[in-house]
Amino acid sequence: MERLDFYPSKFRELNVCIIIPTYNNAQTLEKIIKDLSVFTDDIYIVNDGSTDHTREILNKFPGLRSLSYSENVGKGWALRKGFEWALKAGFDYAITIDSDGQHFAEDIPLFIQKLEEKGPALILGARNMKQEGIPGKSSFGHKFSNFWFWVETGVRAPDTQTGYRLYPIKLLRGMNFYTRKYEFEIEVLVRASWKGIAIESVPVRVFYSPKETRISHFRPFKDFSRISVLNTLLVIITVAYIIPRNFLRTLFAKKTYSKIASKIIESNESKLHSSVSLAFGVFMGIVPIWGFQLIVAILLSVLFRLNKLLVVLSANISIPPMIPLIVFLSYKLGGFMMGNDAGEQMTFDSSITIESVRNSFVQYAFGSVVLALIGAVLTGFGSYLLLSLIKRKTA
Repeated sequence: MERLDFYPSKFRELNVCIIIPTYNNAQTLEKIIKDLSVFTDDIYIVNDGSTDHTREILNKFPGLRSLSYSENVGKGWALRKGFEWALKAGFDYAITIDSDGQHFAEDIPLFIQKLEEKGPALILGARNMKQEGIPGKSSFGHKFSNFWFWVETGVRAPDTQTGYRLYPIKLLRGMNFYTRKYEFEIEVLVRASWKGIAIESVPVRVFYSPKETRISHFRPFKDFSRISVLNTLLVIITVAYIIPRNFLRTLFAKKTYSKIASKIIESNESKLHSSVSLAFGVFMGIVPIWGFQLIVAILLSVLFRLNKLLVVLSANISIPPMIPLIVFLSYKLGGFMMGNDAGEQMTFDSSITIESVRNSFVQYAFGSVVLALIGAVLTGFGSYLLLSLIKRKTA
């Protein structure tokens, strides 16, 4: 492959390096290094305890930056060490590529072009998983991972398992990561999205060796179990913290809502009255009278002499992104309360609507009322405690 001066200068201009985590892929590593050297000399190899002749391959490239250690810790650890190394060297971005030969170095310019077009982002090299020769387990894992990434972030990405990526490592500086193996690529992707880092994709080619010559270090049971446990934890954090955090950020992003918050804190209205108004709004936002919730909430807030502004504010819990989750939880809760096994037949999906529960509307409606009561109670107690703390500090 002929070296072009354009790309090395572009790498320097954008402050980009390349990181290759490797473990026992000596048969493909040398070619990958040669192909990548067309684009930049800033190539970092992290040898994650290889027991083949990887060190001999690395010794063929005297100017190559390489880090080797004896224990095979995992791909995630290798990437983390590579990020630390690149950050100390002053780089802002790092392109990572697997050492098993499935990725093509010729696709590197796609990442650079996307970076220049979109600015700081975590860019995924999306493989065509429908082409011939893709292992069945890879295709399943690909769909499984994409779905859970969407649940955890609300962002749709075509290939969340790819190892061919551009990381904005400067934006990741200071983040503490907890995983060391394949699941790290899920953790860093989800948490980067939570941090507000844009997730972009570029289409890349992929090559899978014939089954008899293919080398894979992915252990289906152990690694899939780790990924499943991680996704479970990430979903819990999403529901318990990320969704409420994003909801509050949306509400208070504009100056209007900041003024509303100030008036709540500074007003002479009792904490009980404010918290009851918020609780009632949440209740009305969940009860199954879609299309009339806000109108009925306002009328009843006048009748019960509640704070109409707070009622309307909290009734917005039923904003479109929350509707699938509300319908799903209502349906499941209704099935549980009624002892109806049908509650186990629905799985969570972004396409869930009221039509999805038409054949079991009584179950959904009953669960919706129970969910509304639970939401109201939690909101009432939570807001009362929060207002008590805030007013105590401002007193």
